[in-house]
Amino acid sequence: MDNNRSPLGPSVLRLREAEPADLAAVVDLDRRLTGTVKTAYWQTTLERHAGGPPEHCFLVAGDADASFVGFAIGEVRAWEFGSPPVGWVFAIQVDPDRRLVGAGTALFEGLCARFRAAGVDRVRTMVDRKDHLILSFFRSQGMMAGPSIELEMTLDAAIDGGAR
Repeated sequence: MDNNRSPLGPSVLRLREAEPADLAAVVDLDRRLTGTVKTAYWQTTLERHAGGPPEHCFLVAGDADASFVGFAIGEVRAWEFGSPPVGWVFAIQVDPDRRLVGAGTALFEGLCARFRAAGVDRVRTMVDRKDHLILSFFRSQGMMAGPSIELEMTLDAAIDGGAR
């Protein structure tokens, strides 16, 4: 094998629509990355986005022997305050042992292709400013700060009128 080529290069990596049979692999990858088992959450997400309307995307990446490498989820939707429809990336997760071989980029590009086909010209996501890995990934894809600023508060603060 050519040493300059990744074992999961673009000619070997396969993207496809997620299927119900992918649930266990999605749950396991998320558990390994977050430390939390969220079977019900991923079941609902899979049901909503896999095989649903064209504006919902749930893609799975696999290698040549069909091994699960990762997944990406996105949706075309209008956001609050009159924003026009855009593509939203909700999740991209790649097996840590399979990173740096183009799987995340392929998944991101797959979502972007779906978004373009749906007629939108922008893609957005939200990341935790402390999550340097995913922030660096999205920046490497050409993403940058957008026009919105996320605001939040804890709900128990709202009980006291927000004073804390």
